[in-house]
Amino acid sequence: MARKFLYFIAFCIVLVIGGRIVYELFQEELAEIALVPSGEFKPVTPLEANAYESPSLWYSRPGIGVKDPARWQPAYAADASPVAAPKQRFAVFFVHPTSYLNRSSWNAPLENGGDPEAERIARIYLRGMASPFNAASEIWAPRYRQATMGAFLTDAPEGKQAIDAAYADVREAFRYFLSSVDPATPIVLAGHSQGALHLKRLLAEEIKGSPVATRLVAAYVIGWPVSTLHDLPVMGLPACAAPDQTGCVMSWSSFAEPAEPAPVLDAYGSTPALDGEKPGADPMLCTNPLTGTPGGAAPASANLGTLVPEDTMEKGTLQPGLVPARCDRRGLLLIGPPPEMGSYVLPGNNYHVYDLPLFWANTKADVARRVDAWKGK
Repeated sequence: MARKFLYFIAFCIVLVIGGRIVYELFQEELAEIALVPSGEFKPVTPLEANAYESPSLWYSRPGIGVKDPARWQPAYAADASPVAAPKQRFAVFFVHPTSYLNRSSWNAPLENGGDPEAERIARIYLRGMASPFNAASEIWAPRYRQATMGAFLTDAPEGKQAIDAAYADVREAFRYFLSSVDPATPIVLAGHSQGALHLKRLLAEEIKGSPVATRLVAAYVIGWPVSTLHDLPVMGLPACAAPDQTGCVMSWSSFAEPAEPAPVLDAYGSTPALDGEKPGADPMLCTNPLTGTPGGAAPASANLGTLVPEDTMEKGTLQPGLVPARCDRRGLLLIGPPPEMGSYVLPGNNYHVYDLPLFWANTKADVARRVDAWKGK
């Protein structure tokens, strides 16, 4: 599996147990020791067909009210302007990234409230990553038995089994989401990191060639590589080629400069894509979030607002004009000199945790523009 792709948590742990020098020498070994479960994979019992009727299995859904983390709204800096809301109703299905770090099991528990720390982190992620979509009339973000971080750091079969089990929950949540939303309402799919990985498969297996595809405004598959040659054809949707195009896919992975992306590129090139082939040196899809189009460059002045978090990651302020964006030939999104965003920048100037906050206001504007352009078929 993509053992090098999600090392930000491993980085933090290794800093504590051994220091940066040890990390540089033994990063893979230490990360595996710290995060990969040592026990065997225990089959995850499929959820009952009606399980997602329960409000307890959702972080965000209609009716939760002020405690809904996706409905959080950041403060605007004095020189920032709120983004206009779209002119029509739409519904969002958002899949959060990995928040479960425990190596005691391969999948996060759901019963009895789940793992407290994983639940806390997931809600913080939703505040920063799902909130750009909060102009939606409905936001649905499921709890699911996510694969633990260590599942992505091993080639053992248990890692894939854990990821498959997590996807099965996401699929069931999506099916319930569809059954609950008015069939005439356009939908937006969004996810980050592990959530984006599950969205890729969901698009290929549940949406491609189905009537649901005609309702899709866009899919924001952020923080996980999307191969233009080996993933997009299987997903059944094109890359978004224009800022007002609908029924298309957006994706980016952010690095400050100088970027050292070798671990990410190695993992991407050696991990089979949706068509079963290894992408090798084939480029990743890189959507420039400042323009809404693939490739190209845009100055920091085009950035409507970066969500700069406090160190707890629970609050933040929108600051316009903070970072530029340009796609390089490999499909990486480069954001210029490292901006001050907090303590969770990965080695190599990898701003994975901040993929959406870096472009918070532009993402919100992009969604509104595409929803306004969508027309039911």
